[in-house]
Amino acid sequence: MQTTRPIEVILNDKKQDAQLRSIAEKVFQGTRITEEEGLHLFEQGDLAFVGALANHIREKRHGNATYFNRNFHIEPTNVCLYTCSFCSYSRLIKKREEGWEYSMEEIMDIVRQYDGQPVTEVHIVGGVLPQYDVEFYSELFRQIKAHRPELHVKALTPVEYHYIFKKAKVSYEEGMRLMKEAGLDSMPGGGAEIFHPEIRDQIAGGKCTGEQWLRIHEIWHELGGRSNATMLYGHIEEFRHRVHHLEELRKLQDKTGGFQTFIPLKFRNKDNQMSHVPESNVIEDLRNYAISRIYLDNFDHVKAYWPMIGRNVAQLSLAFGVDDIDGTIDDTTKIYSMAGSEEQNPAMSTRDLVNLIRQVGRKPIERDTLYNVIQDYSGHVFEEDTQFKGYVSLPVVNKN
Repeated sequence: MQTTRPIEVILNDKKQDAQLRSIAEKVFQGTRITEEEGLHLFEQGDLAFVGALANHIREKRHGNATYFNRNFHIEPTNVCLYTCSFCSYSRLIKKREEGWEYSMEEIMDIVRQYDGQPVTEVHIVGGVLPQYDVEFYSELFRQIKAHRPELHVKALTPVEYHYIFKKAKVSYEEGMRLMKEAGLDSMPGGGAEIFHPEIRDQIAGGKCTGEQWLRIHEIWHELGGRSNATMLYGHIEEFRHRVHHLEELRKLQDKTGGFQTFIPLKFRNKDNQMSHVPESNVIEDLRNYAISRIYLDNFDHVKAYWPMIGRNVAQLSLAFGVDDIDGTIDDTTKIYSMAGSEEQNPAMSTRDLVNLIRQVGRKPIERDTLYNVIQDYSGHVFEEDTQFKGYVSLPVVNKN
């Protein structure tokens, strides 16, 4: 899929203001834009303009390649000590009977469900509860590695690590070293929300601060680990808060180089304390992908999380700076479906993902978590009824 306005047309478009033309020149030359210019893009850059610039960067870096992996998610619990106003997923301890709390053995039962299937990653995130502590997660990682050594463990966010390290009275440095020794391979990007305290204190008060989130990732990078980063957008934040968030990520990436992928996460307003806040529309979603791609010049990848935005918008995003659409997932993922995401049963087979990417003229590439290419599906023909489906249907059960 090509954007309708090649970057050469953008550069010569006299209808754009001088600052937008200057930004386009910088992008064309591979020069970094400033915070002021990032804000100007959010305030004045129309969809076609920012899309053309972002697609130029995307194709310069990756051509038509679009990445996905075969993964599954485990959410140990949706009961949580924190009360984030945007969250539709968690249940307070006083209502814990409405949620679930998996034991170690139950989590391992989920892992074993995938035995013999070519998944490469298990993604583990969930609520924060005292019983899910340093000892619990250390033992969980060890058991997963003992059972399936090659399975990549991508687990827990700084929100969880901050809590369990504080409870265990260990430093961030010591805690992350313990996690690495136990078998942690990489960190997901969740819990970032919006770093600026003006907004973070309103929507996620009590959780780790933006500075603490960044520090835990920095320590992980210093240990040689890789991680992702997110931004929750489209709620009560202003454009300046988005730019501040992107700038903080860009500065840390300059310092460590440990981030792999940036994932913008769209705020969904179903069944939470912010249900009165309207959601962003598709145009704003695509603009946000594009401007993120332009601003984060030191991030290799921008990912669209397809269960959150739906398959059609995920396809569109591939022309607005996005080069990754996550993985096969599985239909046990409830964090976003409970918030009203487009995909209420988020699972796609490998065939589905490959076809989704091909339909918009991109090249489907299966990767592992660290972006090593596993298979190029260009021209691949699937044999009828023999291709791995990429997910296992598992019920979410209430655990009292």
